[in-house]
Amino acid sequence: MTTPLDRKRCTADEAVALIKDGVTVASSGLVGAAVPEALLSAIERRFVASGGGGPRDLTVVYGAGQGDGDGRGINHFGHEGLIKRVIGGHWGLAPRVGKLALEGKIEAYNFPQGVICQLYRDIAAKRPGCITHVGLGTFIDPINDGGRINDRTPTGGVERIELGGQTWLWYKAFPIHVGLIRGTAADPLGNITMNEEVMIGETLPIAQAAHNHGGIVIAQVRHLLDKPLEPHRVRVPGVLVDHIVVADEAEHPQTFGHAYDASFFTPADSVEIDTSHIEPMPLDERRIIAARALDEVPEGAIANLGIGMPEGIARVAAERSRLNHFTLAVESGPIGGMPAGGLSFGASMHPHAIIDQPAMFDLYDGSGLDYAALGAAQIDAEGNVNVSRFGARLAGVGGFVNITQNAKRLVFCGTFTAGGLETAVKDGQLQIVTEGKVRKFIERVEQVSFAADPNHDVLYVTERAVFRLTSDGLQLIEIAPGIRLQEDVLDQMAFEPIVRDVRPMPAHAFQA
Repeated sequence: MTTPLDRKRCTADEAVALIKDGVTVASSGLVGAAVPEALLSAIERRFVASGGGGPRDLTVVYGAGQGDGDGRGINHFGHEGLIKRVIGGHWGLAPRVGKLALEGKIEAYNFPQGVICQLYRDIAAKRPGCITHVGLGTFIDPINDGGRINDRTPTGGVERIELGGQTWLWYKAFPIHVGLIRGTAADPLGNITMNEEVMIGETLPIAQAAHNHGGIVIAQVRHLLDKPLEPHRVRVPGVLVDHIVVADEAEHPQTFGHAYDASFFTPADSVEIDTSHIEPMPLDERRIIAARALDEVPEGAIANLGIGMPEGIARVAAERSRLNHFTLAVESGPIGGMPAGGLSFGASMHPHAIIDQPAMFDLYDGSGLDYAALGAAQIDAEGNVNVSRFGARLAGVGGFVNITQNAKRLVFCGTFTAGGLETAVKDGQLQIVTEGKVRKFIERVEQVSFAADPNHDVLYVTERAVFRLTSDGLQLIEIAPGIRLQEDVLDQMAFEPIVRDVRPMPAHAFQA
């Protein structure tokens, strides 16, 4: 007997051959987690083999950063002529596509990751778009750049509106014609399960959006099942899936950092998190910052740690046996456990639960986070922060805007200067061996990723000083032992902070 799966199954090359010129393609996943790598690489392969003949002029939409900083993920679209427009949340992991945007060869928008994930649901339901407060006051606000990366990009993708006497941003809906999603397996009915994926992500909303606009849904899976799935294990019903591709293992790693790790989708043996495998951090500037930022995590908090510098907070918490005193949530959906970093960001080891990504941003946007720690590339006199674009580098915001705008307590983490900074700790005293060439505390950030609000509980933690956001600007509240106030702090800033009642940073931050 022929099953629905028999009719849907095909190769990646056969599936992507159905993608027409000029359509809008949405791709699921974060970094490498739940990213349909086999489908993305097949699109590139088809375009290159045809000599640029097709598919052409695609609009590509993705919420989280998808890529490895080299050739995987969204980087497969980095060919002139293949894409016309990109609407993305984070750009730093897709430099090939970012280069086209910076050179003005494509239309390019940078919208918040959470907004894009939620917008898929609005597109599926044929609502006018996503109406939210997220992005107000930042470069995404149409009173500034409207999220446009270059002058070639049209205005109007996001609009300010007034509802109930309050200002909102309206991110406008558009049809999605092709949904590229990924799951673990497909059953004979074409149902997709994600039981061995590290995240659920926005897979279902993408499939619904494409299906409801008369488009096609292509699902990449690791293997096929002989029997129908238990209904509650189905993440995408087979009635929404048009084509199913079984990918090779090389194009279906759990993350771009791990081929397979069962801890990413299985519970721990105990409620207590096992930290015996975690290596202590060396006593350098990263550990100092992480140790001081950890002091601000409230007991019992729901907390989010950004990629990069803030990842160290979890490691120091493990050293201090504090990892069980709060719950870490990752924007991709895992709640609890120990978040992974690097190219496995988006996964957590032994999470307590994994919810879908739009639902996680519903939690974040409604101030469900008690604490968040994120990086900072530039900080200005008003307390605004830039992480998205500086100089010739295009990083994008990802979930940064959703998180920073709504977390109850916010800590920005970063070294005081950049570009060659070297430090040392001796007898509990911090020494600046070589000062960084690049100032990070500048008069005005190049792009506002976080719009300072003095009513927000915000700290800025560096290895040598800690600042608090006040209604009058940044106030210096702590300085590291061994650091000279004038030479090592004030002279390295492009503006004068408020200086009064400065106390030493806690001694434990400078101890192994």
